[in-house]
Amino acid sequence: MSESPIFIQLTQLLDKHNARYRVMEHPTAGKSEEVAKVRGTQLGQGAKGLVCHVKGNGIRQHVLAILPADKQADLSKIAHAIGGTRASLASPKEVDDLTQCVFGAIPPFSFHPSLKLIADPYLFARFEELAFNAGTLERSVILNTEDYRRIANPTLVSFIRDSETT
Repeated sequence: MSESPIFIQLTQLLDKHNARYRVMEHPTAGKSEEVAKVRGTQLGQGAKGLVCHVKGNGIRQHVLAILPADKQADLSKIAHAIGGTRASLASPKEVDDLTQCVFGAIPPFSFHPSLKLIADPYLFARFEELAFNAGTLERSVILNTEDYRRIANPTLVSFIRDSETT
């Protein structure tokens, strides 16, 4: 398998900060439920990344919003937390330009200066390890949750849909 630039950048970052992680190669899986089964992890351990475009109130900001794979995002909460009035999912071209990844393969780290990283605090509440695709749909990283929080240092924003946090 050829190395993706994002995978190399990610593993170098994790190694530099002495992160506790492992890499897993697996068949391509399209949905979060399928990839969790292939990884042997719980669905909620998945760190799902959504690239959003926040606008309004003079704000024009791209955001990489990270949440557990078993939850849904409330985009209006993301918009208001950033100071905008509305948020939408970014286009496939914007996702590619900002992450160099295809949908579903975006790791929970921002390597682009115009992409603000936020995470819902619930991501850190349940599991000692997080799992995510690492730049490709065929490779995952399983990373210690506290190491992720320490290294990525995301801005914490509560944006999970209210009916889903119980």
